[in-house]
Amino acid sequence: MEEADFRGLEITIVGLGLIGGSYASALRKMNPKKLWAIDIERDILDQAENRGIIDGGYIEGASVLKRSDLVIISVYPELTVRFIQENLDYFKPGSVLTDAAGIKKKVIDDIRKFIRKDLDFVGGHPLAGKECSGFANASSDIFMGANYIVTPVPENKRSSLLLVEKMIRGIGCREPILMNPEEHDQVIALTSQLPHLIAAALINSSEFENIGSLIGGSFKDATRVAKMNVTLWSELLLENKENILTQIKVFADNITRFQNALQKEDSTSLAELLEKANRGREKL
Repeated sequence: MEEADFRGLEITIVGLGLIGGSYASALRKMNPKKLWAIDIERDILDQAENRGIIDGGYIEGASVLKRSDLVIISVYPELTVRFIQENLDYFKPGSVLTDAAGIKKKVIDDIRKFIRKDLDFVGGHPLAGKECSGFANASSDIFMGANYIVTPVPENKRSSLLLVEKMIRGIGCREPILMNPEEHDQVIALTSQLPHLIAAALINSSEFENIGSLIGGSFKDATRVAKMNVTLWSELLLENKENILTQIKVFADNITRFQNALQKEDSTSLAELLEKANRGREKL
């Protein structure tokens, strides 16, 4: 982990769920001047404060955003946009805002329509998490060695990008990956959202009774992400539907190739398809 000096900064995390709570735990180790949190659940804020993870918790933004240098918004995509819009008058002039949403183009496009000129919103997406959600499952460990995508736009200041990148390295992630918001959503449709759909479809395809006693590692691995936050993932999938539909078609075409090889008992084509997959997996 990079030795990052945040001692002069006041940081606020919005949303103390799995990711927001993990941010708090990781940032606490970076010794910011103050570490605040905003959440709608008072008991969660109290837990975090009693454990020394945050310096104080609030259920509204007016009290703390006016003195926050860095604001990390860790809520659902639509709520991210709404939170910034509803609290626009409270943000400290010159402060940097970033997020953790799994889609980027719509979030950034919406925020750019109304954000104040003296604020800088830098889109971000940590590729980290667990099957379980909520503050109780938060841990700074989920960021260790994780990839982290940053999606800058032309109006982002270099100093803002450097601050977010320093934070990313400081919490234990790998070197930040920079790409534009459109490319992010195209890539994530393949590498994250399609696998969640495939895992769900595979689970839903089972008609066997008591399948739990009959499965091996491959079924468990392939369906691991079928256990997900349904509300969050419904929003992510719908907001990125065009990119995901494109990837579903590509996947369906590949499944059809396997289906055709099996129907024709074409062992040569089947072996070629499997070997191509072997080579692709080795590259990972």
